[in-house]
Amino acid sequence: MSNRVVQGRMVTAESLAEMIEGESVMEAEPIEDADRQCPDCAEDVLAVGYMPSVTEFVTGYKCQECDWRETDRD
Repeated sequence: MSNRVVQGRMVTAESLAEMIEGESVMEAEPIEDADRQCPDCAEDVLAVGYMPSVTEFVTGYKCQECDWRETDRD
């Protein structure tokens, strides 16, 4: 599992998923580059797949430089 820098601090896949979800998650996959730019500031976006509950799998996206975030359920 690779750590990445998001908004100036090092995050793990789990902590990135928690930033996106707004609460703790059960499990997270490794962080990946999303190959897209942030619609707010045009910086790079990261993607992480995670399970917020036993019955749900979500892919979340988070800008590395600003507060922008979204999920594939948005």
